[in-house]
Amino acid sequence: QVQLVESGGGLVQAGGSLRLSCTASGRTFSRTHMAWFRQAPGKEREFVVGITWSGGITNYQDSVKGRFTISRDNAKNTVYLQMDSLKPEDTAVYYCAAEPRTTWTDGSGYSTWGQGTQVTVSS
Repeated sequence: QVQLVESGGGLVQAGGSLRLSCTASGRTFSRTHMAWFRQAPGKEREFVVGITWSGGITNYQDSVKGRFTISRDNAKNTVYLQMDSLKPEDTAVYYCAAEPRTTWTDGSGYSTWGQGTQVTVSS
């Protein structure tokens, strides 16, 4: 089982960019499907995008299409979320998650979560 640590969050102005990283420990990362979720204040956690162990990418959440890009480097045990053209509505805690056991968008089906990293976008 992997353990996950996110980093890269922070405060950025609207229109800016951030790159989130999620680094995993454990020997099975290269065979582990991964995903990014986010949870805004007062809202439910929502799926952003997923990536298979071999680099296949799921559909992006509609609100981030064309602005966010997921990638992974199995040699570094890391999955990334490049976020461009950020908007205030992207403000949330971002989580990476491993090993979906049901559907990609079903957060309750993931076996492992990181602690989250705060992203705040000012207008």
